[in-house]
Amino acid sequence: MSVMDPPAQWPGADGAPVACREKLKMLAENHREAAQVLRDAFEDAVLMGVDEAAMRRILTDLVAALPSPKRP
Repeated sequence: MSVMDPPAQWPGADGAPVACREKLKMLAENHREAAQVLRDAFEDAVLMGVDEAAMRRILTDLVAALPSPKRP
């Protein structure tokens, strides 16, 4: 299993794994789509001359800055 594959389990907010099949299906689909978009953006940037390590930091910072949908 590659890190680019969806995880085998998705931890719920209560610590128990998410078990609903429909939720698991959507989470796996979202993971695959996000992985492809990030891969494409990363490859494009590196091929256009952006430093690979810098692009990894930029993408990591982007994910870290995503606002929580649970915040008011």
